[in-house]
Order: sequence, then C-alpha cells, then structure tokens
Amino acid sequence: QAQLVESGGGLVQPGGSLKLSCAVSGRTFSTYTMAWFRQAPGKERDFVAAITRSAVTIYYADSVKGRFTISRDNAKNTVYLQMNSLKPEDTAVYYCAARVPRSASTVRSGRDYDSWGQGTQVTVSS
Repeated sequence: QAQLVESGGGLVQPGGSLKLSCAVSGRTFSTYTMAWFRQAPGKERDFVAAITRSAVTIYYADSVKGRFTISRDNAKNTVYLQMNSLKPEDTAVYYCAARVPRSASTVRSGRDYDSWGQGTQVTVSS
C-alpha cells in the first residue's frame, strides 16, 4: 500500500490559517482518491474533505465548507488542505487517507480508505 506522510500542523489562533501537506509514495498517486479526516480528543474520526483523481469532484464536510480547500499536485505526489478562518472546534489530529476509486456514496467513510498517514496535530486556541 501507499505510504502517506502528513506535515504542516501546529498551533494557531482563532481566525488564522494553516496549510497541511500529505506526501504519498509510489507512482500511482494520480489514480487515487485522496481525503482528509480528523479526530478530536474523546471523539470519533470525522470526514473533512476529499478529492478525486481528476480533481474535478471535491467533497467537504458541512463544518468546514467555505473555510477549507483541498487540492492536489500529481506531479509532486502531494495533497493539500488549506485551512482558513480556523475555529477552536477545528482542533484535532488530522489524517491523510487514500483509496482506489470507488463508489461516491462511500467517499466520506473512513473504513473505505486503504492507506493512512500518521496524523498531524492542529490546535486552534486563543
């Protein structure tokens, strides 16, 4: 399976911005649907955003729509998550995930992703 490594997490103030990166090993990156999930302390893992191999179809959780932007650079084997207007509620460990193209109905389900990164901590605090 692909190896995923997240970076870019850190501590930011409410209203600030942060950009996460996920580097993916292998030469098949362009064929994968990529996604970001997050898990806050004491809570279950939640879907954040996903982007298909063509980058034409993009999905966002309602809680981040309008504030976060997912993108990918297939030449660099990297997927990004630009986070703007951050809120304390966004505090969580953010995970990058990858899967081969599957049904769009499961794109928000973590169980349907094949590879996961180690996670990067994002803390939004006054």
